[in-house]
Amino acid sequence: MPKPVVAVPADLKTIDGVAWHAAQNQYVKAALTVAEVMSFIVPAFEHGNDADAILDHVDGLLVSGSASNVHPSLYGRQAVEKDGPFDPGRDATSLPLIRRAIERGIPLLAICRGLQELNVALGGSLQGEIQENEGTWDHRSPETPDRDEAFAIRQSVIVREGSCIANYLGLSGEIRVNSLHRQAIAETAPGLQVEATAPDGTIEAVSVIGARTFACGVQWHPEYWAETDHPSRQLFAAFGDAVRAYAASKAG
Repeated sequence: MPKPVVAVPADLKTIDGVAWHAAQNQYVKAALTVAEVMSFIVPAFEHGNDADAILDHVDGLLVSGSASNVHPSLYGRQAVEKDGPFDPGRDATSLPLIRRAIERGIPLLAICRGLQELNVALGGSLQGEIQENEGTWDHRSPETPDRDEAFAIRQSVIVREGSCIANYLGLSGEIRVNSLHRQAIAETAPGLQVEATAPDGTIEAVSVIGARTFACGVQWHPEYWAETDHPSRQLFAAFGDAVRAYAASKAG
């Protein structure tokens, strides 16, 4: 039986003066090797895509992280230069896919920028440069050319007992993660439940209230160590199980 397929919204990147629709290998690799699903990369068009036409042909939605940020106009704020970089094509592609996946009961895993898109898609807001707030840690990636060092598991988050994330991980309380970001949830969308926070109060995981299936977002990067770190593997494995269950339900 063929593996089920998840949609992965692309970033629009300019490389050597040429525009590319691109998705990072770590997300696609974790989907294949740990969730055991195939990936379909969705082009990032500023004028959007037909979300339902895409979702008709997949069994899940994986919304990845990115170096770009959601444009503040999408949550009612004026953009300033330090809020960037932006990717309007990614915004126009991801947000409708997120809303329709939830409405249709299609499994959804949102990571880093994906969590922020999930919050904005459902009516929440974001705050940039959180490290400038008194009492807030510096969650940014350390300045190092070594990518493994940059994505090292070094930060604690507290997973709430009885939460969806706790159920998927098989544990609650403190876990260690690799959370790398300078932007975070400010106002949580009405349709989201906070599932995990950093010790400084920064929201690190959410779930969709009343979701019919797996519908969660995390601020950290489980894709990077999905094959070797237990919580990361558990999260992708649970997503893969939900995707397979959805695919089976379509097959009748």
